[in-house]
Amino acid sequence: MTQPLIPVILAGGKGERFWPLSRRQRPKQFLSLDGSGESLLQATANRLLPLAQNWDNLWVITAAPIADGVREQLPNLPNSNLLVEPEGKDTAPAVAWATLEIAKRYGNDAVIGFFPADHWIKNTDQFEHTLKAAAQLALTENAIVTLGIKPNYPATGYGYIEQGDMFGNFDSLPVYKVSRFTEKPNQETAESFIATGKFSWNSGMFIFRAGVVLDELAKHAPQILKPLEEKGQDAYADLEKTSIDYALMEKTQLTYVLPANFGWDDLGDWNSLERLVDSTGKNVELGNHVGLDTKGAIIYASDDQEVIATIGLEDVVIVRDKNVTLVVNKNRTQDIKKLLKLLQNNESFENLL
Repeated sequence: MTQPLIPVILAGGKGERFWPLSRRQRPKQFLSLDGSGESLLQATANRLLPLAQNWDNLWVITAAPIADGVREQLPNLPNSNLLVEPEGKDTAPAVAWATLEIAKRYGNDAVIGFFPADHWIKNTDQFEHTLKAAAQLALTENAIVTLGIKPNYPATGYGYIEQGDMFGNFDSLPVYKVSRFTEKPNQETAESFIATGKFSWNSGMFIFRAGVVLDELAKHAPQILKPLEEKGQDAYADLEKTSIDYALMEKTQLTYVLPANFGWDDLGDWNSLERLVDSTGKNVELGNHVGLDTKGAIIYASDDQEVIATIGLEDVVIVRDKNVTLVVNKNRTQDIKKLLKLLQNNESFENLL
């Protein structure tokens, strides 16, 4: 691939289900969850740099309250490559605005890739190979290429992509036309999807030429594209909040899926540490833990001077950060968002958010 891929990192999310470690000024993408010291955002940038060829071709789009944090995390990122949304309106406006700005600089034939800032990738060589194949397809066809993740269990928390007819091989990897996108299924449906061998998880990563997507947005989502063309970020106040999947991917006829197998996790909540951290013991421990008859626990402490002591616990998450300790059953981690709403309703807890 002689032409660089122009990667755009989507770094505006909050990651509330990683509270109390994730806070307003320190969202999930700023955290190092594997003990490496490298944040998720930094890891994402570092694995995309070889494809971008240098920092001048790497872009980030983020939310105004955390823009300074992004600059701190990525000091080599040119300031002109950081797009700051005045308010979060989900992924459709973010993709549309970033694509418009990149087309202005590089032209409509620029090959762009969008990547969430909070994904974990195991095999970076295979990741690169997959992206080169996707970029090759995007360069030669009017194609919006999605990276589908080969499912290894019937997950109900992901959207799914159904493979249609095989389109061809690119860089020795098979590519299929997308038959349909499906929202998060129930357990029974997820099991039936996997049994067919024709479904991938929707990773939220996609690659295309700028002009192809601008044409498709003009056709399927003019209410998003036109205001951004006219006013740029000043259009945000009047834009609807909608995802790129809903605004474009489910409507366009130009979607292709490349089933990928490079080891992937979207790190949705504290339970994902069990998949991220190699643990041979009874518990996943990132911090000092002394336990008696405790098993199946995930324990995290941000201060290595502190000790978490437990007796007789099973299947819990315990997180200690600054002035907060969270204790939650592993089956209830999705409810952390509900807990945050309770804190938001009490002014005395403002400093905990």
